[in-house]
Amino acid sequence: MERRLCVLAASAFIGAALLSSAWVTGQLTTPRVDRAHGYVGELAARDQEWTRLFRVSDVLAGLACLAGVALAPRVRQEWQGWLALASAGLLTALAGLFPMDCAVLSDPACVPATLSHRAHVAAAVLAAVAVPVSMAVLSARWRATGAWLLTGLTAVAGVLTLVTAASGQLAGLAQRGLVTLVAVWLVYVAVRLLESEATVLMPGPLHVVREGSGPAVLIACGPGGAWCHWDAIAADLARDRLVIRFDRPGLGLSPASPVPPTLHGEAARLAALAPEHPERVTVVAHAVAAWHAEAFARLHPLRVARLVLVDPACPPPPGRGTSSIGRALGAWLPALGGTWGAAALARLAGPVAHRLIAGCADTHRLYRGGRVAAAIAGEWLARRDMAVELREIRAEHRLPAVPVTVIRTRRRSAGCPERLAAQLNARLVHLPAHRSAPGLRLRPHALRAIADAV
Repeated sequence: MERRLCVLAASAFIGAALLSSAWVTGQLTTPRVDRAHGYVGELAARDQEWTRLFRVSDVLAGLACLAGVALAPRVRQEWQGWLALASAGLLTALAGLFPMDCAVLSDPACVPATLSHRAHVAAAVLAAVAVPVSMAVLSARWRATGAWLLTGLTAVAGVLTLVTAASGQLAGLAQRGLVTLVAVWLVYVAVRLLESEATVLMPGPLHVVREGSGPAVLIACGPGGAWCHWDAIAADLARDRLVIRFDRPGLGLSPASPVPPTLHGEAARLAALAPEHPERVTVVAHAVAAWHAEAFARLHPLRVARLVLVDPACPPPPGRGTSSIGRALGAWLPALGGTWGAAALARLAGPVAHRLIAGCADTHRLYRGGRVAAAIAGEWLARRDMAVELREIRAEHRLPAVPVTVIRTRRRSAGCPERLAAQLNARLVHLPAHRSAPGLRLRPHALRAIADAV
């Protein structure tokens, strides 16, 4: 999948190069714009016959450049260069959305008066600055002769454009040379992506935290959860028990997995973390992790001491599993998590989403990476397939005769805790509802209820 993403990113950059070269046809279709002295942006001026065509070309070129950056594999040391290139794409799209009023250099009668004209000029100037910055930074990181050659030529073309614009002579030729070099640079970036070795995602060891000694307690976090969300509970239980916390692949500090999650895989993960037989383990699970815990208990009945299920998730109605589109997207997500687009989305939305859901800041800075966002989305997409697996496991394996406690803390649970408690012959504990999600920021009475159940 990583190689395919590189091909898609390269295709986007080549598309951006072609679209940004649409001015070549404008030399024939728009004779009112002076070829030697008029700006390229004048082809899209409001008073020109083909303004819509060139405006659309500019917008699509900018969006294609943005798409190429978003799909490119993330290399931490290169972030300044890719950010500058993405900024250039965004500014190019904005320049297409806000055209000039008229051809400033080609039409002596042109008197720009609208805010759109000023916005176009500002966006075009900033884009002309962002591209050389991107070229310089990436050339320094890549240390390639071709990259430095293009960077130098672009810098010279930029200086010539400024000089000719100030003199009012041959500004069009200089700018056309600059735009051509930018298109060549985009093709160069595409070729480099195609020739680069894609980093294949490989599974690694999970992040596991063990505290205390005594009877084992294994804590399974809910969707998007990390080991640190259970600090208070772990500290209380670790006084006289061995508490085992872990991060599922892609979450917390655990490396991502190249394959989508499955219920059998999660049950096997719990089995690998639990103490060896004949010692038994108490499993505390939150939300959808309750499915993992129940599957583990049914598949490994001799290794479970008791189950504590906190706000267990409602399985979807019986029917089909995850759609074919969902499975295809789930297969792409591990690779997408390593792109600049996923990193930018997580950096912008991750801390805010964590504060809204957890009610506290992301002090460990866990939710600012694209891998975490991809893992959360992957688990959500796999829910229906996991529900199908759970129904199959329930039909084929009996639940061992161990104590089961279901704790309800949410206001709205659609009766899931009650139904599950009846199905598993479990003890149901009702707690006063509160905003914070279990496992993220529990109140003292909830901590006490979990400790008592364990």
